[in-house]
Amino acid sequence: MQEPALLSFLLHIAGAAALLIWSVRLVRTGVERAFAPQLRQALRRASGNRALAAGTGTLAAVFLQSSTAVAVLVANFVAKGSLVPAIGLAILLGADVGSAVVSQILLIRQDFLVPLLLLAGVVLFLRGRSGTVRQTGRILIGLALIFLSLDMIRDATAPMVDSTGTQAVMAYLGRDIFSAFAVGALFAWAVHSSVAAVLLFVTLASQSLLPVEGAAAMVLGANLGGAFIAYVLTLASPAPARQMICANLLLRGGGAALLLLVLSQRPDLLGYLGAEASRQAINLHLAFNAALALVALGLIHPLCALCAKLITGKADREAATLAEISALDPAAMDRPGRGLDSTARELLRMGQKIEGMLNAIDPLYDQWDAAAATAIREQDKTVKKIHFEIKLYLAQLGRGGLDEELGKRSMELAGISTALEAASDTIVRSLLTLARRRDNEGVAFSEVGRREISDFLDRVQGNVHLALNVMMNQNPAEARDLVEAKEKVRTVEQKLQRNHLGRLREGLTESIETSSIHQETLRSLKQINTSFSMVGYPILARTGDLLKSRLS
Repeated sequence: MQEPALLSFLLHIAGAAALLIWSVRLVRTGVERAFAPQLRQALRRASGNRALAAGTGTLAAVFLQSSTAVAVLVANFVAKGSLVPAIGLAILLGADVGSAVVSQILLIRQDFLVPLLLLAGVVLFLRGRSGTVRQTGRILIGLALIFLSLDMIRDATAPMVDSTGTQAVMAYLGRDIFSAFAVGALFAWAVHSSVAAVLLFVTLASQSLLPVEGAAAMVLGANLGGAFIAYVLTLASPAPARQMICANLLLRGGGAALLLLVLSQRPDLLGYLGAEASRQAINLHLAFNAALALVALGLIHPLCALCAKLITGKADREAATLAEISALDPAAMDRPGRGLDSTARELLRMGQKIEGMLNAIDPLYDQWDAAAATAIREQDKTVKKIHFEIKLYLAQLGRGGLDEELGKRSMELAGISTALEAASDTIVRSLLTLARRRDNEGVAFSEVGRREISDFLDRVQGNVHLALNVMMNQNPAEARDLVEAKEKVRTVEQKLQRNHLGRLREGLTESIETSSIHQETLRSLKQINTSFSMVGYPILARTGDLLKSRLS
C-alpha cells in the first residue's frame, strides 16, 4: 500500500489534537464561569473527613474536566487557612480519580451525541438570558467538540495503520516503554491537560496504531505530567499550599513510575483490565488513580508532615520582600504610554494586597487574632500609600499633555485605583471592626448564619480573583462576566438578608445577638465586590457593551 503523505497526516493529527485540547478547556471555562461559587463552597466545606474530601474532589474534577483546576482552587483555600494541607491532599487524590472518570466518559461513541450536543449548546448559548444558561451552552458545545476531535483523530490515523514507517515508530514506543513514559509526561505538560493527553493516547491504541504497552506507559506518564502542571502553577503560593501539591506530585508521579517498573516485568497484567488495547489503557488510568487514592488516604498526614520538612516558608518571605518594589517607572515620564503600562502593573500589585487582606479576614470572625489584625491594618496603610503614589504619578504624567486616548486611559486607571482603595478601607473600617466587636461582645453566629457569611465571602473572593485576571488580560468576555457577577452578588446579598430576618422572626438567639454584625458584614462584602467590578467597566465601554444608563 502507498505510504500516506506525512505532511497531510501531521496536519490532520495536529489539528485534531488542537481541537481536543481547546474543547477540554472550553468545557472547563464554562463550568468555572457558571458554577465557580458552588464549586468553591463545596471544596471549602469538605473539611469534615478525608473520605468526604476525596469524594468532593472527584465530583469537582468531573465537572471541571481537570484535576489541575481543582488543585489550583484547593491551593488557594490552603493558602488562606480555610483547609489544612492534609485535607487538601485528600481532595487532590479524589480529583485525580475524577479526572480518570472523565476520560472514561468521553470515550463513549454515539453518532447522535455530537449533533444533539451542538444543537442544544448553540441554542442555549445564543438564546439564554442568564449567564448560567449561556455557560451551560458553552459546556455542551465543548463536549460535542471533544467527541468530534476524537473522531477526527480516528479518521486521521486510520490510513496510518498499514504504514510501515508509522508502525516502526509506534512499535518502538511499544518496546521502549520508558521513552513512551517520558513522551506521555512531556505531552501532558505541554498541553496542560492530562485528560486531553490520555484521550489522545487511548484513541491511538484503539486504532491499533500504538501497542498497548506503549499506550499504558504514555498514560502513566500523563499522570506524572498532569501532577507537575499543578506544581509549577503554585510555585508562588505559600508553603502549606506547596507542601500539599508536592505531596500529590510525589504520590502520583512516584506511583506511576513504580507501576511502570512493574509492567516492564509483567506486561501480561494488562490483560486483566480488558480485552481491547484501548480498554486496557483507559482502565489502567482509572485503576491506578483509584488504587492510589485508597492507599494514600491513610497516609495523608505523615506525607504532608514530610513535605512540610522539605518545603518551608523561607521562599515566601523572600518573595514578599521582593514584591515591595514599585512598578511605577519615573523614567517613563516622557513616554506616557509606557508610564500608563507601569501604572497598570502597580494597580495589579495593589489589588493583590487587598486580596490578601480579604483572605485574612474570614478566620477573625471565628477567633480574634491581634497579630493578624495588625498585619491587615499595615497592609491597608501600604495600599493607601500605593494609591497616593499612583495619583501623583498620573498627575505628573499628564503635565506635558496627553492625547485623547491616553488621557481617557489615565482617568480609567485613576478611577480603578480609587475604587480599590475604597475596598481596602471597607475591609479595615468595617469588616475588621465587626470581627473585633463580635469578639468583645462574646457572641457567636448561628451555624447557618456563619456558613452564609463564609459562602458569600467565597463568592466575593472569586470575583476579586477574576477582576485581577481582567486587569492583566483585558479580556472583554471576562470583563462582562465580572460586571454580571456584580448583579448576582447583589441578588444573593438580598436573599441572605431575607434569610437572616426569617431567623430573627423565629427567635433564634444567636441570630438576634449577631444581627447587626451579620447584616453589616454582608453589605460590606457587597461594597468590596462593587469596587473590584469597576475594573470591567472601562473595557466594556470600549467594546460598546455598556449602557449609558440603567434608567428605562
